[in-house]
Amino acid sequence: MDVRRQSLVKFDAPLCETVVDTPKPQGAEVLVRIERCGLCHSDLHIQDGYADLGGGKRLDTTRGMTLPFTLGHEIAGVVDEVGPDAPKDIIGKKKAVFPWIGCGKCRDCLAGDENLCARNRFLGVSIDGGFATHVLVPDAKYLLDYDPVPVDTTLMCSGITAYGALKRLVDRSRQRNLLLIGLGGVGMMGLSLAQAMFKQPITVADLNPAARESALKNGAAVAYDPSEPDVIKRILKETDGGFDGVVDFAGNDKSMGFAVSTVARGGKIVVSGLMGGNFSLPMVQWIYKRMTIEGFMTGTLEEAKELMALARAGKVKPTPMQERPMGETQKWIDELRAGHVVGRIMLTN
Repeated sequence: MDVRRQSLVKFDAPLCETVVDTPKPQGAEVLVRIERCGLCHSDLHIQDGYADLGGGKRLDTTRGMTLPFTLGHEIAGVVDEVGPDAPKDIIGKKKAVFPWIGCGKCRDCLAGDENLCARNRFLGVSIDGGFATHVLVPDAKYLLDYDPVPVDTTLMCSGITAYGALKRLVDRSRQRNLLLIGLGGVGMMGLSLAQAMFKQPITVADLNPAARESALKNGAAVAYDPSEPDVIKRILKETDGGFDGVVDFAGNDKSMGFAVSTVARGGKIVVSGLMGGNFSLPMVQWIYKRMTIEGFMTGTLEEAKELMALARAGKVKPTPMQERPMGETQKWIDELRAGHVVGRIMLTN
């Protein structure tokens, strides 16, 4: 049996199908036969080979990567084989895969923050991932039960990113209102999770009319178009001074400008998007508004377990999702890059 992969063979070029021998699990490793793998906007950055720093500057993301390489980090499937140190009773079980795997030895890993590990083994980012028929997972402890959650909602990227970002606002004393900016796959998941995590009405903002309409149908109380004339003035009036909590799921200069303009005095902005660019903020504005800005990407294994428990308890509403064949991975990367995707693309075997 061979493993078929949709592989990156050259940066800034289309993926190609490659075939390799099926890996044999060693130690605590586990071989998972992939049923579903979500497509994420960060896959585009890895394919490009850089992240946009703004001002014509780029962050090279190709160093240390060996091609061909298989992207894809939001994985669910069936355990086919296990190494000698892994439990045998999980063979044949359906599992979601936590992909943000660290080295297991550094300060961050020992503190439970594997998602911060500098020598990480992130699936689909540092080691081969889920745009394939099979994936080798370094340890069985990264496999999570998801039943009765549908297999097309694996939650381990869009879900854990949205959950972790929103969690950074939960313990704040001021909870009048909440704004979510950017309604891509992560933003839509954020809308679903926010309704389970917060009591206040959820407001959203996106340039795409179809995304705003979808958000209103899926529980948003209000939807704003950031490009609308005088929209900032209207928001500040309608919210009595702005939003106490803001999550920016876009992460570019315009979305951050919108976030800073609409956050209330003493409010907090969590930035989780990776669209890139550069953002500048006058120090006096930061201080006068007493605002807090925190960057966030992915979450810990413990947070993934918290999220899965929330989902399995039926508290997470389904988000817009399209299933497409794994062989069409590049086609849907192109569609996502062009801004033609509302919600999430789930690639299937």
